[in-house]
Amino acid sequence: MRDLLVETHSISPPDFNWEVRRWDGWRFYNPTPEWDPAWESSVQLWETSNGRLVAAVIAEGSGYAHLQVHPLFRHFIEEEMLAWAEEHLARPVAGAGRQLAIGAYEYDRFRIMLLGKRGYEKLDAGGTFYLLRFGLQAMPAVRLPDGYRLRETRPGNAPDAQRIADLLNAAFERDSHCAEEYMVFASHARCFRHDLDLVAEAPDGSFASYVGLPYDEQNRYAIFEPVCTHPDHLRKGLAQALMWEALRRAQALGAMTASTATGRATAANRLYESIGFTETYETRVWRR
Repeated sequence: MRDLLVETHSISPPDFNWEVRRWDGWRFYNPTPEWDPAWESSVQLWETSNGRLVAAVIAEGSGYAHLQVHPLFRHFIEEEMLAWAEEHLARPVAGAGRQLAIGAYEYDRFRIMLLGKRGYEKLDAGGTFYLLRFGLQAMPAVRLPDGYRLRETRPGNAPDAQRIADLLNAAFERDSHCAEEYMVFASHARCFRHDLDLVAEAPDGSFASYVGLPYDEQNRYAIFEPVCTHPDHLRKGLAQALMWEALRRAQALGAMTASTATGRATAANRLYESIGFTETYETRVWRR
């Protein structure tokens, strides 16, 4: 499955299929690295007669399906993929039968046509995918505010992993993140690079901001995930500084493109645009 995503990246529109970080995260951003047999009921594969994998439907959460498909085969099998997802992944909703949500980029006229044909309606929910093409531009020098220190994370270090979990929970207003999931991801995800995993350490030793930049070496493609700052340390330019430093390091590795994605959070969008992520693609959720 991962090989399919790497193979199709260069011959597909932007973010058409998952990038490697999304796949590695689905597989390994968990408290344990073991395969969960329950996953097998939420994934369906399509192969050619000679056993070549060309597509998959993957469930993520309840009632949401993601389609991964080789662009040369999609016109033959994508409607069949939707039908499978509707039968197996739709969730029951009180008073509304069963519902399934699918994402589609505004550029993807074929998928939009199929969704409309099958009775889906476009919702306001969605997001923006940002792409940066490196070219030959120089990256600015990075300097953090006094008292803050920029450093790489230490993936095998339990206190570091806990500080990352604490920061993610505070920044995204969650309580679900734990140290173990970060340590599993850092140990098993092939896209993870500790030299592109950067934090701004606050004067008290806590993590004030965190930027991860997993890397697809074959496609020379860097993916920002996550980008976050603790609410107590906002508006100090920390995330911007970490992103610039991560981009500088990725460029030195030979990266050609970098991406990030967000919802409609205005502050985050302004940050990405200020760094140079000015090539944008809009996606919307369709539901039936």
